[in-house]
Amino acid sequence: MKIALSTSVMQRGRSGVGQYVLSLVRALQPAASENEFTLFVLEADVPLFDFAKNTMRIEVVAERWRPAVKNILWHQAVLPRLLRRGRFDVLHIPSYRRMLWSRPCALVSTIHDLAPFHLPGKYDWARMFYGRVVARHLAQRQDEIIAVSQLTAGHVSHYFRVPAGRVTVIPNGLDHRLFHPESQLPSREAIGLRRGVTAPFFLYVARLEHPAKNHARLLAAFNRFKAATGSAWQLVLAGGDWHGADKVHALIKASSFARDIHRLGFVAASELPDWYRAAEALVFPSLYEGFGLPPVEAMACGCPVLSSSRGALGETIADAAGRLDPDDVAQMEMQLTRFAGDPSWREQLRAAGLVRARAFDWRYTATATLGVYARAAREYGGQVAGPKRVRGFIRPRTIATPDLAHEFQR
Repeated sequence: MKIALSTSVMQRGRSGVGQYVLSLVRALQPAASENEFTLFVLEADVPLFDFAKNTMRIEVVAERWRPAVKNILWHQAVLPRLLRRGRFDVLHIPSYRRMLWSRPCALVSTIHDLAPFHLPGKYDWARMFYGRVVARHLAQRQDEIIAVSQLTAGHVSHYFRVPAGRVTVIPNGLDHRLFHPESQLPSREAIGLRRGVTAPFFLYVARLEHPAKNHARLLAAFNRFKAATGSAWQLVLAGGDWHGADKVHALIKASSFARDIHRLGFVAASELPDWYRAAEALVFPSLYEGFGLPPVEAMACGCPVLSSSRGALGETIADAAGRLDPDDVAQMEMQLTRFAGDPSWREQLRAAGLVRARAFDWRYTATATLGVYARAAREYGGQVAGPKRVRGFIRPRTIATPDLAHEFQR
């Protein structure tokens, strides 16, 4: 197959979608011996794909097409011409924000979540309109849609009115060569001390986005935990600034325990495993996630997890994490206090997390994704496509690792 993948929604690799794109491309490389892959990459992002330049073709897209409106225009007006000229079999768009209306080849899109329907304050009105209205019509034009969780698959069928039979659940994976357990002390010495983190700490890996990532309540719970216990424990926030970050920074500055709150900014994937290994726990109080990669990354590194179960998080973490009620500051404080004072619970969560993390692997994700490409190409060739397809209620297809089959086929 001749497969094209548009990467311009990856936000320079500093988002969950960005990590999805980079990880999937890495995992698809072995298939390049039997398929021809072309990556459409914005000029400044090309170095991020140096690892693929010997196995996949990289088509450079001029930086003038990066701004959102211009990027949408490029996808709707320029990309279809390039695909027809190149006689591609399949195009994969890894986000609902850039799905095509024109159908120059089979269309596959990955939808990670439908946050505009669940977090009213997440985007400005224009992005909310695009996510709620425009994207729904574009989704109905796709031959196949990949959803990263069963919850997201259900939302795609419900809110976008896409027949469930065109939605396949393929969970995100893990690179176990990168995320694996090692001794805690070397990681603390390698990165923690260098950044001034000298005490046991809770880690939160999420961009500083208010209110969606719920930093405000986590900070309130941490302040209460510190005041009530006099503990030396610290809080480390790993993630670049995003919408509403100024509110998070203001709350940190106003905290009586600001010296014990560390902001790392964006942390490269190569450094993340050491932060997970150095931490006593990952705390993840997000208000909504379509999957939630940091909890399973932390689990794979032997880091116990305290997490919200909002959105698809309950599906992702299963019974391998302590639960945080993201709306209840007192409950979060109680869980922080219990965790800090209960070594046996920490070890229980660590062991459960290691087992859970083994269920996720990018190799399985890539293999399942290739299957979707092949099916989309066959359907397009047979003109069983987009809105022409017979509409009926069919349970979303599920392709998952053997360990996850019982979770995603209920």
